Amino acid sequence: MEVIANLPYITVKRNIEENILFHREEQHNITLSTSEITTSFETFLIKDVLDISYRIISKEIGFLYLHTTRGMYSFQMRSI
Repeated sequence: MEVIANLPYITVKRNIEENILFHREEQHNITLSTSEITTSFETFLIKDVLDISYRIISKEIGFLYLHTTRGMYSFQMRSI
């Protein structure tokens, strides 16, 4: 399995403590290899990936959409 690329993405955890909303970002990676795409939570075989698209939401944030035979998965990314 040869790694072709790594892309960072973020997840946002929201927590309420004493009536105050806190946001905590966690950094993760999507790894593209010759046989699969791996995230921190899932692994997708290349044969199961139908399409990959990206949409810019703002100057700072975009979403990578991974369309698979199991459904569509979205990943929040910081724009460069």
